[in-house]
Amino acid sequence: MSPVAIPVCAAVATAFLLAAAPASAQTELSSEWLLCSNEGSGYPPEIVADGCSAVIRSGDRMPRELAVAYTNRGLAYRKLGNFERAFADYDTAIRLDPGYALAFNNRGTAYNDKGDFDRAIADYDEALKLVPNNAAILTNRGAAWRDKGNLDRAIADYDEAIRIDPKYTTAFTNRGNAYREKGDIDRAAADYGAAIEADPTNAVAFNNRGAAYLVKSDYEHALVYFSEAIRLNPEYAMAFNNRGMAWRDKGDLDHAVADFGEAIRLNPRNGAAILNRANARRDQGDFDRALADYSEAIKLNPRNTFALSSRGLARLRRGELDASIADFNAALDLNPRLANALYGRGVAKRKNGDVAGADADLAAAKAINPGVAQEFARSEIE
Repeated sequence: MSPVAIPVCAAVATAFLLAAAPASAQTELSSEWLLCSNEGSGYPPEIVADGCSAVIRSGDRMPRELAVAYTNRGLAYRKLGNFERAFADYDTAIRLDPGYALAFNNRGTAYNDKGDFDRAIADYDEALKLVPNNAAILTNRGAAWRDKGNLDRAIADYDEAIRIDPKYTTAFTNRGNAYREKGDIDRAAADYGAAIEADPTNAVAFNNRGAAYLVKSDYEHALVYFSEAIRLNPEYAMAFNNRGMAWRDKGDLDHAVADFGEAIRLNPRNGAAILNRANARRDQGDFDRALADYSEAIKLNPRNTFALSSRGLARLRRGELDASIADFNAALDLNPRLANALYGRGVAKRKNGDVAGADADLAAAKAINPGVAQEFARSEIE
């Protein structure tokens, strides 16, 4: 009854496509260009936007230089969540210089962020007409195809990106994710391994290779790779969560709870880690803390049926029958075909004296999942 999804991290190429200052501006090394170009990504987006605005206001720039400034400011606005201003800047950059590929690329990324995958792909197509052999833009288009649900088109773009740049770790990582989603774990692991070979400091690749081993139930190797990802990036919340899952599946709940706790410390809104820690604490018999975690997960997402059902099960094991039934009701209102919630509610109703209601729920649960009774028996809930 624990979550089975293994979070992996998609490597995003667009973050590395912030336009640099044009050569003439770089020679001047003016303060506004230093802020606007933000080489090394050392400045926060508010400061980058101010620097680009100063460049734009100067009034003595060539069209390409202005296109760069608008594109960089658009990226800063996108990072700030102001998509309306970001799109306006990208549109202006493209109008000023229709041959500027990065403006199309970055506008495509903004469309992808908004879930408009068709327009994102169209912009990446335009960028690739201008720079056909750009591995980063191909990888970005592959990510848009993947988000649109077309894994084969995504893999084709990743293949081409890797052909162009055989050391491009982002393309290997993303292709590995696509193979993992297709269920081809061996090819996914091979791609993650290739990403590690190309860049042994790539924490994302180590995390994802660990996830591939976790899917194969190879916990020892999974722990090694997650631990290396954490060593490379001690702030990597997803790697802590994933390592916690490996510890949990290996049967070491103490280490699992500790890793889930670290993931939550790094990202207090990490609902998956909160749920995972709740389940581990429940399995430890620490129901008070488990219930607190379930409640926190529900506070973050009141429509999380897994959290509602899991809290219902924890309350059922504590004998809190009315509260347990209320949680199952809430989950079933959102999804009436949740076999675990139906069976749990049936058990709670039977313990509460509602024999007819219990029989109806138990029968409905078994019709959806014939093995649900055995799952509850293994959880010592009968």
